Amino acid sequence: MAIADDLGSWAAALRFTDLGDHAVHTVRQRLVDTLGCGLGALTAEPSRAARRLARALPPGPSTVLGTDDSTTADVAAFVNGTMVRHLDFNDGYLGLEPGHPSDNIPACLAVAEAEGRSGRDLVTAIALAYEVQVRLQDAANLYRRGWDHANYVLVSAALAAGTLMGLDARQLAQAVNIALNGHIALRQVRAGQLSAWKSSSAPNAARNGVFAAWLAREGFTGPAPIFEGEMGFMRQVSGSFTLEPPTFPRTAGSTYAVCRTLTKLLPTNGEMQTAVWAALAVRERIPDLRAVERIVVDTTDIGWTILGKDPEKWRPSTRETADHSLPYTVARVLVDGTLTPSSYDPDALADPVVGALLDRVEVREDPALTAMLPERIPNRVTVRLASGEEFVREVRDAPGGRRTPMTDEQFEEKFTTLVRPLASERRCRRMLDAIWTIDRAATVSALTGVLAVDGEDATREGL
Repeated sequence: MAIADDLGSWAAALRFTDLGDHAVHTVRQRLVDTLGCGLGALTAEPSRAARRLARALPPGPSTVLGTDDSTTADVAAFVNGTMVRHLDFNDGYLGLEPGHPSDNIPACLAVAEAEGRSGRDLVTAIALAYEVQVRLQDAANLYRRGWDHANYVLVSAALAAGTLMGLDARQLAQAVNIALNGHIALRQVRAGQLSAWKSSSAPNAARNGVFAAWLAREGFTGPAPIFEGEMGFMRQVSGSFTLEPPTFPRTAGSTYAVCRTLTKLLPTNGEMQTAVWAALAVRERIPDLRAVERIVVDTTDIGWTILGKDPEKWRPSTRETADHSLPYTVARVLVDGTLTPSSYDPDALADPVVGALLDRVEVREDPALTAMLPERIPNRVTVRLASGEEFVREVRDAPGGRRTPMTDEQFEEKFTTLVRPLASERRCRRMLDAIWTIDRAATVSALTGVLAVDGEDATREGL
């Protein structure tokens, strides 16, 4: 069978009872994390622009995150996904290809609400989407060939949305065929000076996945075999790879891919987390930043390629460029002693103190660090003073990584920190309680109904 057919068969057969307690709880954690990131970006301009688009369209069955507005499921997937991705604070996974499996959650939530599905159905769809995207990220690299990791979201979102729509195995395969053939995304979105689309490429893929599932439900068929064909994905985009959906988890005793994904305590790129922790440790030993002569950041090949090689990384003028800049972020942390979402605000980017420090930063690849990937994602920061004294710190694992997973309490603290400026403590608690108990909800409306921030109706235009 073609890969798309195998994916459709596996997805159609997966049930909530196949997941097991650990996978279910991990999905709950990812929901807390993802929705907190989305609400935390509510007032960002890309979020406002996406909501203006939704409000210009007729209402629909899916809720726009943080509001009482509604729209169609595909538009909600895009709008809410853009909010989730804006701060670059949501989870990630590094295989042969980096990516953010939580990009699927807004689409799953929007379709589950539109279809009147239960919380268990939502949890199952999220676990399914994570499994597919992570397996694809493990199977083949895309960014070195000029393609965006959002292309894998086309597959995972189409399958997750399709299962929530009740598609059978054949229809699910057609949804994959349609989604993948018609919506390939270029990697230029993450090269040079980055734009607002950095946070919308994957949400747009999720939107297209939802639409492809709709088409398949109505009887549309797509080009096949979409992965293996003469003009298919492998020949045109990814190169040859092996994917074996019949070996994907099928029992509660299995280990699901969602449990292997990484989460963040810092609002910046995942491959840069350990560099920030290293910079914070070095900073404690520097008596005066004016005495710094040189800063060297040794990183992996992916750190160099994505975060260090472009000249724009030394003078970022957009948030999107800055939170993918090793030199800027390390310099910012050395100056401030912390990293927050406001570290990438326009005033912070124009800070002359950081600008002067950036002139002393060098980023380079260390093959020894690259060799640790993907089990570890290391970085090393060396600061040399004018006196000749050097301070060095190498960090190989960040909080939220495979060896140091975040706790429920850390997820709640992160959520509350992001949402508390917009909602009362009582509202935050209601949101968290609804997320933690989502698998007991008869419909996901029990969750979406409590995610509007306090006073949103009165301040709608301000948001």
